[in-house]
Amino acid sequence: METAPKPGRDVPPKKDRLQTKKKKPRRYWEEETTLTAAGASPGPPGSKKRNRELRPERPKNANITKKSRISRKPHLPKKPRERRNLEPQRSVSGAQDPFPGPAPVPVEVARKFRRIDKSKKLPHSKSKTRSRLEVAEAEEEEISIKAARSELLLAEEPGFLEGEDGENTAKISQADIVEAVDIASAAKHFDLNLRQFGPYRLNYSPTGRFLHSEALLAVAQNRWLHIYDNQGIELHCIRRCDRVTRLEFLPFHFLLATASETGFLTYLDVSVGKIVAALNARAGRLDVMTKNPYNAVIHLGHSNGIVSLWSPAMKEPLAKILCHRGGVRAVAVDSTGTYMATSGLDHQLKIFDLRGTFQPLSARTLPQGAGHLAFSQRGLLAAGMGDVVNIWAGQGKASPPSLEQPYLTHRLSGHVHGLHFCPFEDVLGVGHNGGITSMLVPGAAEPNFDGLESNPYRSQKQRQEWEVKALLEKVPAELICLDPRALAEVDVISLEQEKKERIERLGYDPEAKAPFQPKPKQKGRSSTASLVKRKRKVMDEEHRDKVRQSLEQQPQKKEKAAKPLRARPSALDRFVR
Repeated sequence: METAPKPGRDVPPKKDRLQTKKKKPRRYWEEETTLTAAGASPGPPGSKKRNRELRPERPKNANITKKSRISRKPHLPKKPRERRNLEPQRSVSGAQDPFPGPAPVPVEVARKFRRIDKSKKLPHSKSKTRSRLEVAEAEEEEISIKAARSELLLAEEPGFLEGEDGENTAKISQADIVEAVDIASAAKHFDLNLRQFGPYRLNYSPTGRFLHSEALLAVAQNRWLHIYDNQGIELHCIRRCDRVTRLEFLPFHFLLATASETGFLTYLDVSVGKIVAALNARAGRLDVMTKNPYNAVIHLGHSNGIVSLWSPAMKEPLAKILCHRGGVRAVAVDSTGTYMATSGLDHQLKIFDLRGTFQPLSARTLPQGAGHLAFSQRGLLAAGMGDVVNIWAGQGKASPPSLEQPYLTHRLSGHVHGLHFCPFEDVLGVGHNGGITSMLVPGAAEPNFDGLESNPYRSQKQRQEWEVKALLEKVPAELICLDPRALAEVDVISLEQEKKERIERLGYDPEAKAPFQPKPKQKGRSSTASLVKRKRKVMDEEHRDKVRQSLEQQPQKKEKAAKPLRARPSALDRFVR
C-alpha cells in the first residue's frame, strides 16, 4: 500500500515551485526566435501576469541603519540607447534610396559663403585657444554648406537685355523694352512732368524707410536741417547743421552725415539726437559726397581733383586719392565696396580699385563730363551727362563695369540732377529740370532679397521689431575704418609696445622665464594648498632678486646720466685762459 509523501521530504517547497513555473517576462520590443520561427506576431503580452521577483525576507530584529535619501553624487539622467538600423532605409513602397545621405554641395558654391580663410595656418597658441579656433572653423564650414544648399530656394533669376544678331543694345529704346516686358514691369516706367518747382533730386531706401524708419525724412533746406514725418509735419530743426549741401545716412550706425558749404563734415546720431563729430575738411565748399556701403566710410570730392576718405573716429582723412587733374564732379561706390567711379572737369570717367591699392583700373573720355554717377546692386554704372543717361555693364556683380560700349542710352527732356537705382527692382530713377523719370534697366537689381535684413513687404509690427533689434545691435561710430575685418585681429604693435612699457616700469620681464612648477610629494604632502604655497614662495624669491638687482643698477645709471656741475659764473671768468 502506497503512502502519501510527507511534506518536507520529497515535495519541493512552495517558493521553489513558484520559481520553476515563473519565467522572465517578455517585453513587446524584445524578439523571441521561437515565436518568429512559428509565425507568431511579437506583440505585447495580453493576459500574462506581471512577474515579481521574490526577495529574501529580512529578520525583524536586525539592526540596519537607514541610508540617506540625499545622494552625495549628482544624479545624471541616463541617455537613451540609440538603436542602429543595420538594414538600408526604404520608402513606403519598399524601394531602396539610390542616393542615400545628404546631397553633395559643390566646393565653389560653398566657398562663396565662407568667411574664414583656411589657407592661413592657426597661430601657435595655447591648446584651449586652438581648440576654440578649430570649433569656430567647423561651425563656419557647416554654416557655409547650409547657405549653399539654401540657394536652391532662390528661384528668381536676374534679367538681361540681349540684341538679335549682334545688335547694339544701346540703340534699344525704352518704348521697345516696355512692349517686351510684362504688365507689372511696364507699369514701373513713367514720366512725372513737374516743371514748376525744378530741378529735382530723388533717392530710394532699401525697404521704403528714410533714416532708420519710413516715418522720418531728413531734408536739407536753405539754412538748416529739418526732419519731417511721413505726413509732412516738421518734427525737428537742427540748427547746428547749417547750409547743408549733401546728405548720407548710415543705417547700421544710425548716423546722418552732412556736408556743408563751410567745408565741415558733420555726423549726427539720430538715435540720441547728438552730434558725434564735426570734421573740418579744409578744402572749401563740399558739393560731392557719397558713402561706401561696405565699411560706412564717407568719400568727399574736392576742387583740386582729390577724393578723401573720412571716418568720425579720426580728425584727419583715412586716405587721399588723386583722381583727376581738375575738380571732381561726381563719386560713386558699388555695393561690395570694391570699386569706386569718379568723374571730373577733365571729362574723364575712371574706375578705381579700393582694395588697398587705390589704382585706376579703366578710364574713358566723355564728350561731356558726367555730373552724376550711380551703381546698381549688380554692378551696373549709370552716368548723367547733360540730358543723356548712359549705362555700362560688366561681367557680373563682382567685376567692374566695362567702359568700352554703353549697355543702354536714354535722352531726357531736361538736364540730369540726380540718379539712383531702385533696390530689388530693375528701375533707375532720374531727376531733372522737368520732373522725374523712371527707366527700365534689365539686370540692374538683385532678384532675391534677404527678409531678415531688408524686407520690402514687412508689416508695421515687423518694422517695430526690426527697429528695436537694430538699436540693440547698433555699431559704434568709433569702429568705422577702411578694413572692417581688422577689428577681429590682434593689434601686435600695440601689444609689443605695452609689453615694453611694462618691462621698463617693473625693471624685469615677468614672462621671460617659465613659471615654477612644483613636483608632487608623497604621503599626503602634495595637496593643492601646499603646491600653491610652494609656488608662491619661489615667485616671491625671484621677485626679490630682480628688484634687488634693479636697485643696484639705478645709482650707476644716475651717475652716468648726471652732468658735472659748473661753478657759479663770475664777471672775472672772461680773463681766464
